[in-house]
Amino acid sequence: MGILILTICFGLSVATLVGQSAMVSATCPPNEYRRGLECCPSCPAGWHVVKDCSELEKRITKCSRCPGGTFQAGYNELKQCSTCTKCDAGLGLKVKKSCSSTSDAVCEVLDGFFCSDSNGGGCRAAQRHTVCSPGQYIGQRGTADKDTECLHCTDGTFSDGTSTSCQNHTNCESVGLNLMKPGTDSTDSECGEHGQHRGLERGHVAGIVIPGVILVMALIIIAIIHRKKIREWRLTSKMETLSQELSQGCCLTGIYTPAPTRDQQEHPTTTPAAAMDDHDGDQSLGPPQAPHNGSVLLPQHPEVNQTVLFRTDGGQLLCPPHSGSPLSLPVHPPHSGAPLPLPVHPPQSG
Repeated sequence: MGILILTICFGLSVATLVGQSAMVSATCPPNEYRRGLECCPSCPAGWHVVKDCSELEKRITKCSRCPGGTFQAGYNELKQCSTCTKCDAGLGLKVKKSCSSTSDAVCEVLDGFFCSDSNGGGCRAAQRHTVCSPGQYIGQRGTADKDTECLHCTDGTFSDGTSTSCQNHTNCESVGLNLMKPGTDSTDSECGEHGQHRGLERGHVAGIVIPGVILVMALIIIAIIHRKKIREWRLTSKMETLSQELSQGCCLTGIYTPAPTRDQQEHPTTTPAAAMDDHDGDQSLGPPQAPHNGSVLLPQHPEVNQTVLFRTDGGQLLCPPHSGSPLSLPVHPPHSGAPLPLPVHPPQSG
């Protein structure tokens, strides 16, 4: 019995000593961390732990540098470095201080934004300044730390939302005008010289002037078209009249003379002698002169100084003195093959 009691007391004493030793060894020196029963050195800033120390490799911790885009701010026992904060312009942020292996990036807000989440002299999140609506005025403009303050206009004033104060509605009676439309919190009053009737008069004037202008333009277009048609009709009438005058002035209009046959070419026939006036006024007889091109030159009429040239091969008439150019006439073949006799004007006595 006594031996059992001694054994128990010895065991309790050993357990107490072990517990006290563990409590003492659980607290490691600064810049060290515990792994099992050992205190391992921590990795410095800009480095991270690759392998902890062990019983075989006491007081030896393997560390590695932080890769790009990561950092460690101080002594640590972490297996990897922290990711650098990105200052995204789409979120209203810009870089104030760049990230390094030993410190994180510091961001600040862009113009038109304010910081909604600040950290260590920097900003992690930003919001755009509020834009005041019509009927409101800017009580305080937004800054990098505060949003814009918008206040409502009071009765009798108005603002479009961009000014720092509201303006009073215009008093139409005070400037000698009539009130056409009352003002609102976002618009001014509308004034007129003759009240609402002025707008109606303008509408009536516009309704009369516009159709009148259209009517005048239509009449001008019709007159131009009508004038063009009259010119065409006059030109056609003049050409028809000229054609009739030329036809009346020629004595052989419509006469067809067929081309001479081979016998006629070998034995040409002559027309009766016609009276020809010489330069002294005497009359002489003689056959008409036949040009080389197959045409017949007829005698001149005493009263009408006109020479008619009838081409037997082309069916053309030359009627001076109206024109020196031949007149083309349709050629109608005769009923028989015999040539038609040419009329000869008898000489007239003076």
